[in-house]
Amino acid sequence: MTVTAQMVKELRESTGAGMMDAKKALVEVNGDMEAAVDWLRTKGLAKAAKKSDRVAAEGLIGVAVTDGRGVAVEINSETDFVAKNADFQALVRDVANIALTVGDSVEVVKAAQLNGKTVDTVLQEAISRIGENMTFRRLHVLEGSTVVSYVHNAAADGMGKIGVLVALNGDATKAQAIGKQFAMHIAATSPLSLSEATLDPVVLERELAVQTAKALEENAASPKPKPDAVIHNNIIPGRMKRFLAENTLLGQAFVINPDLTVEAAAKEAGVEITGYARVAVGEGIEKKTEDFAAEVAKALQG
Repeated sequence: MTVTAQMVKELRESTGAGMMDAKKALVEVNGDMEAAVDWLRTKGLAKAAKKSDRVAAEGLIGVAVTDGRGVAVEINSETDFVAKNADFQALVRDVANIALTVGDSVEVVKAAQLNGKTVDTVLQEAISRIGENMTFRRLHVLEGSTVVSYVHNAAADGMGKIGVLVALNGDATKAQAIGKQFAMHIAATSPLSLSEATLDPVVLERELAVQTAKALEENAASPKPKPDAVIHNNIIPGRMKRFLAENTLLGQAFVINPDLTVEAAAKEAGVEITGYARVAVGEGIEKKTEDFAAEVAKALQG
Protein backbone atom coordinates (compact mmCIF):
# COMPACT_ATOMS: atom_id res chain seq x y z
CA MET A 1 0.00 0.00 0.00
CA THR A 2 1.25 3.47 -0.87
CA VAL A 3 1.85 5.76 2.10
CA THR A 4 0.61 9.25 1.28
CA ALA A 5 1.59 12.59 2.75
CA GLN A 6 -1.96 12.96 4.10
CA MET A 7 -1.64 9.67 5.98
CA VAL A 8 1.64 10.78 7.51
CA LYS A 9 0.08 14.11 8.49
CA GLU A 10 -2.89 12.39 10.12
CA LEU A 11 -0.68 10.02 12.09
CA ARG A 12 1.55 12.86 13.25
CA GLU A 13 -1.45 14.86 14.45
CA SER A 14 -2.93 11.92 16.36
CA THR A 15 0.29 10.80 18.02
CA GLY A 16 2.64 13.78 18.03
CA ALA A 17 5.34 11.63 16.44
CA GLY A 18 7.96 13.08 14.10
CA MET A 19 7.46 13.02 10.33
CA MET A 20 10.05 10.32 9.59
CA ASP A 21 8.87 8.17 12.50
CA ALA A 22 5.25 8.45 11.34
CA LYS A 23 6.20 7.51 7.78
CA LYS A 24 8.29 4.55 8.96
CA ALA A 25 5.44 3.31 11.15
CA LEU A 26 2.98 3.37 8.26
CA VAL A 27 5.44 1.56 5.98
CA GLU A 28 6.08 -1.10 8.64
CA VAL A 29 2.35 -1.91 9.02
CA ASN A 30 1.37 -1.44 5.36
CA GLY A 31 -0.65 1.71 5.93
CA ASP A 32 -2.87 0.46 8.76
CA MET A 33 -3.43 3.62 10.84
CA GLU A 34 -4.36 1.92 14.10
CA ALA A 35 -1.47 -0.52 13.79
CA ALA A 36 0.85 2.42 13.07
CA VAL A 37 -0.24 4.09 16.30
CA ASP A 38 0.46 0.86 18.17
CA TRP A 39 3.85 0.54 16.44
CA LEU A 40 4.82 4.04 17.55
CA ARG A 41 3.64 3.38 21.08
CA THR A 42 5.58 0.13 21.16
CA LYS A 43 8.72 1.95 20.10
CA GLY A 44 8.06 4.67 22.67
CA LEU A 45 8.03 7.33 19.95
CA ALA A 46 4.44 8.49 20.40
CA LYS A 47 4.86 8.69 24.15
CA ALA A 48 8.02 10.74 23.84
CA ALA A 49 6.51 13.11 21.32
CA LYS A 50 3.33 13.64 23.35
CA LYS A 51 5.46 14.96 26.18
CA SER A 52 7.30 17.46 24.00
CA ASP A 53 4.98 20.34 24.91
CA ARG A 54 5.79 20.08 28.58
CA VAL A 55 8.27 22.63 29.84
CA ALA A 56 11.56 21.03 30.85
CA ALA A 57 13.16 23.65 33.10
CA GLU A 58 14.85 21.44 35.68
CA GLY A 59 17.73 19.03 35.02
CA LEU A 60 21.50 19.12 35.30
CA ILE A 61 24.61 20.75 33.91
CA GLY A 62 27.33 18.21 33.11
CA VAL A 63 30.96 19.31 32.78
CA ALA A 64 34.02 17.48 31.47
CA VAL A 65 37.59 18.64 30.86
CA THR A 66 40.66 17.19 29.17
CA ASP A 67 43.86 18.55 27.56
CA GLY A 68 42.91 22.22 27.41
CA ARG A 69 39.31 21.63 26.32
CA GLY A 70 36.25 21.83 28.52
CA VAL A 71 32.55 21.37 27.85
CA ALA A 72 29.39 22.14 29.75
CA VAL A 73 26.14 20.53 28.60
CA GLU A 74 22.63 21.29 29.81
CA ILE A 75 20.07 18.51 29.74
CA ASN A 76 16.68 19.49 31.09
CA SER A 77 13.88 17.52 32.68
CA GLU A 78 10.44 18.53 33.88
CA THR A 79 11.08 17.91 37.58
CA ASP A 80 14.02 18.06 39.94
CA PHE A 81 13.11 14.54 41.04
CA VAL A 82 14.22 13.15 37.69
CA ALA A 83 17.51 15.06 37.98
CA LYS A 84 18.26 12.79 40.94
CA ASN A 85 17.52 9.66 38.88
CA ALA A 86 20.60 7.48 38.27
CA ASP A 87 19.60 6.84 34.63
CA PHE A 88 19.27 10.55 33.95
CA GLN A 89 22.61 11.30 35.61
CA ALA A 90 24.29 8.58 33.54
CA LEU A 91 22.83 10.17 30.40
CA VAL A 92 24.19 13.60 31.35
CA ARG A 93 27.63 12.12 32.06
CA ASP A 94 27.70 10.20 28.76
CA VAL A 95 26.63 13.23 26.71
CA ALA A 96 29.25 15.44 28.39
CA ASN A 97 32.00 12.91 27.65
CA ILE A 98 30.93 12.60 24.02
CA ALA A 99 30.76 16.38 23.64
CA LEU A 100 34.32 16.56 24.94
CA THR A 101 35.60 14.67 21.89
CA VAL A 102 33.18 15.49 19.05
CA GLY A 103 31.99 18.75 17.57
CA ASP A 104 31.06 22.06 19.07
CA SER A 105 27.28 22.16 18.70
CA VAL A 106 24.23 20.40 20.13
CA GLU A 107 23.30 19.13 16.66
CA VAL A 108 26.68 17.48 16.11
CA VAL A 109 26.62 15.80 19.51
CA LYS A 110 23.03 14.59 18.99
CA ALA A 111 24.15 12.84 15.81
CA ALA A 112 27.16 11.20 17.51
CA GLN A 113 27.13 7.55 18.50
CA LEU A 114 26.45 6.39 22.06
CA ASN A 115 26.41 2.63 22.62
CA GLY A 116 25.57 1.95 18.98
CA LYS A 117 22.79 4.56 18.72
CA THR A 118 22.73 8.29 18.15
CA VAL A 119 22.66 10.48 21.23
CA ASP A 120 19.28 11.81 20.09
CA THR A 121 17.85 8.28 19.92
CA VAL A 122 19.19 7.49 23.39
CA LEU A 123 17.56 10.67 24.68
CA GLN A 124 14.19 9.75 23.14
CA GLU A 125 14.41 6.29 24.68
CA ALA A 126 15.17 7.84 28.07
CA ILE A 127 12.06 10.04 27.73
CA SER A 128 9.92 6.95 27.21
CA ARG A 129 11.64 4.97 29.96
CA ILE A 130 11.70 7.66 32.64
CA GLY A 131 8.40 9.24 31.68
CA GLU A 132 9.26 12.93 31.43
CA ASN A 133 10.10 15.29 28.63
CA MET A 134 13.82 15.98 28.39
CA THR A 135 15.81 18.31 26.17
CA PHE A 136 19.49 18.56 25.32
CA ARG A 137 19.38 22.33 25.34
CA ARG A 138 22.88 23.76 25.36
CA LEU A 139 26.52 22.98 24.83
CA HIS A 140 29.34 25.37 25.69
CA VAL A 141 32.91 24.61 24.67
CA LEU A 142 35.93 26.42 26.12
CA GLU A 143 39.54 25.93 25.10
CA GLY A 144 42.81 27.28 26.49
CA SER A 145 46.24 26.37 27.80
CA THR A 146 44.56 25.16 30.99
CA VAL A 147 40.82 24.69 31.49
CA VAL A 148 39.41 24.21 34.97
CA SER A 149 35.85 23.19 35.84
CA TYR A 150 33.64 23.56 38.89
CA VAL A 151 30.12 22.38 39.67
CA HIS A 152 27.93 24.11 42.23
CA ASN A 153 25.21 22.18 44.09
CA ALA A 154 26.65 18.93 42.75
CA ALA A 155 24.17 16.09 42.34
CA ALA A 156 26.96 13.68 41.38
CA ASP A 157 30.55 13.89 40.22
CA GLY A 158 30.83 16.42 37.37
CA MET A 159 27.20 17.54 37.36
CA GLY A 160 24.97 19.94 39.23
CA LYS A 161 22.78 23.02 38.96
CA ILE A 162 25.58 25.40 37.90
CA GLY A 163 28.61 24.45 35.82
CA VAL A 164 31.62 26.75 35.36
CA LEU A 165 34.60 26.53 33.01
CA VAL A 166 37.63 28.82 33.22
CA ALA A 167 40.47 29.04 30.68
CA LEU A 168 43.86 30.31 31.82
CA ASN A 169 47.36 30.93 30.48
CA GLY A 170 50.44 30.40 32.61
CA ASP A 171 52.00 27.65 34.68
CA ALA A 172 49.59 24.68 34.60
CA THR A 173 49.97 23.79 38.29
CA LYS A 174 49.33 27.37 39.41
CA ALA A 175 46.47 27.71 36.93
CA GLN A 176 44.79 24.56 38.26
CA ALA A 177 45.07 25.72 41.86
CA ILE A 178 43.75 29.24 41.53
CA GLY A 179 41.53 28.39 38.56
CA LYS A 180 39.24 26.41 40.87
CA GLN A 181 38.92 29.48 43.10
CA PHE A 182 38.12 31.68 40.12
CA ALA A 183 35.48 29.16 39.00
CA MET A 184 33.85 29.24 42.42
CA HIS A 185 33.91 33.05 42.28
CA ILE A 186 32.17 32.99 38.88
CA ALA A 187 29.51 30.60 40.17
CA ALA A 188 28.78 33.00 43.03
CA THR A 189 28.89 36.35 41.19
CA SER A 190 27.68 35.51 37.66
CA PRO A 191 29.62 38.25 35.81
CA LEU A 192 28.20 39.57 32.56
CA SER A 193 31.50 39.34 30.69
CA LEU A 194 35.24 38.85 31.09
CA SER A 195 36.06 42.56 30.74
CA GLU A 196 34.71 45.85 29.45
CA ALA A 197 36.13 45.00 26.03
CA THR A 198 33.98 41.86 25.80
CA LEU A 199 30.81 43.32 27.29
CA ASP A 200 27.87 43.61 24.91
CA PRO A 201 27.77 47.26 23.68
CA VAL A 202 23.97 47.19 23.92
CA VAL A 203 24.23 46.44 27.65
CA LEU A 204 26.66 49.32 28.10
CA GLU A 205 24.45 51.73 26.17
CA ARG A 206 21.39 50.72 28.16
CA GLU A 207 23.20 51.15 31.47
CA LEU A 208 24.59 54.52 30.41
CA ALA A 209 21.09 55.70 29.49
CA VAL A 210 19.73 54.54 32.85
CA GLN A 211 22.50 56.14 34.88
CA THR A 212 22.29 59.38 32.90
CA ALA A 213 18.53 59.71 33.38
CA LYS A 214 18.84 58.79 37.06
CA ALA A 215 21.60 61.30 37.73
CA LEU A 216 19.78 64.12 35.94
CA GLU A 217 16.52 63.37 37.75
CA GLU A 218 18.22 63.25 41.15
CA ASN A 219 20.05 66.47 40.42
CA ALA A 220 16.87 68.24 39.34
CA ALA A 221 15.18 67.21 42.60
CA SER A 222 18.14 68.27 44.75
CA PRO A 223 17.83 71.51 46.78
CA LYS A 224 21.38 72.28 45.68
CA PRO A 225 21.75 71.11 42.06
CA LYS A 226 25.23 70.46 40.76
CA PRO A 227 26.50 71.97 37.48
CA ASP A 228 25.85 69.86 34.38
CA ALA A 229 29.60 69.45 33.90
CA VAL A 230 29.87 67.72 37.28
CA ILE A 231 27.00 65.38 36.42
CA HIS A 232 28.38 64.41 33.01
CA ASN A 233 32.10 64.43 33.79
CA ASN A 234 32.13 62.99 37.30
CA ILE A 235 28.93 61.41 38.59
CA ILE A 236 27.84 59.45 35.51
CA PRO A 237 31.37 58.17 34.68
CA GLY A 238 31.78 57.19 38.33
CA ARG A 239 28.59 55.17 38.28
CA MET A 240 29.58 53.46 35.03
CA LYS A 241 32.95 52.60 36.52
CA ARG A 242 31.20 50.99 39.48
CA PHE A 243 28.87 49.10 37.12
CA LEU A 244 31.85 47.66 35.23
CA ALA A 245 33.62 46.74 38.47
CA GLU A 246 30.55 44.84 39.66
CA ASN A 247 29.71 43.11 36.38
CA THR A 248 32.95 42.21 34.61
CA LEU A 249 34.93 39.26 35.92
CA LEU A 250 38.34 40.92 35.82
CA GLY A 251 36.98 44.04 37.50
CA GLN A 252 35.14 42.31 40.33
CA ALA A 253 36.49 42.13 43.87
CA PHE A 254 37.81 38.58 44.33
CA VAL A 255 35.46 36.83 46.78
CA ILE A 256 38.34 35.00 48.47
CA ASN A 257 40.35 38.23 48.91
CA PRO A 258 38.13 41.30 48.37
CA ASP A 259 41.16 43.59 48.64
CA LEU A 260 42.13 42.40 45.15
CA THR A 261 40.24 42.42 41.89
CA VAL A 262 40.09 39.11 40.05
CA GLU A 263 42.50 40.53 37.48
CA ALA A 264 44.98 41.51 40.23
CA ALA A 265 44.62 38.12 41.92
CA ALA A 266 45.37 36.36 38.64
CA LYS A 267 48.41 38.55 38.01
CA GLU A 268 49.67 37.93 41.54
CA ALA A 269 49.35 34.17 40.92
CA GLY A 270 51.24 34.46 37.63
CA VAL A 271 48.33 33.48 35.39
CA GLU A 272 45.96 35.15 32.95
CA ILE A 273 42.24 34.41 32.58
CA THR A 274 41.43 34.18 28.88
CA GLY A 275 37.80 33.08 29.03
CA TYR A 276 35.05 31.52 31.08
CA ALA A 277 31.58 30.03 30.86
CA ARG A 278 28.89 29.89 33.53
CA VAL A 279 25.90 27.70 32.69
CA ALA A 280 22.95 27.36 35.09
CA VAL A 281 20.01 25.00 34.72
CA GLY A 282 16.90 26.58 33.24
CA GLU A 283 18.36 30.00 32.41
CA GLY A 284 15.97 31.82 30.11
CA ILE A 285 13.28 29.14 30.17
CA GLU A 286 9.83 30.51 30.89
CA LYS A 287 8.07 28.07 33.16
CA LYS A 288 4.38 27.60 32.53
CA THR A 289 2.04 28.21 35.42
CA GLU A 290 -1.35 26.56 35.69
CA ASP A 291 -4.08 26.65 38.28
CA PHE A 292 -4.76 23.42 40.16
CA ALA A 293 -7.95 22.60 38.25
CA ALA A 294 -6.18 22.99 34.90
CA GLU A 295 -3.31 20.83 36.11
CA VAL A 296 -5.67 18.03 37.18
CA ALA A 297 -7.59 18.24 33.90
CA LYS A 298 -4.37 17.99 31.93
CA ALA A 299 -3.26 14.97 33.95
CA LEU A 300 -6.58 13.23 33.32
CA GLN A 301 -6.15 13.83 29.60
CA GLY A 302 -2.75 12.09 29.68
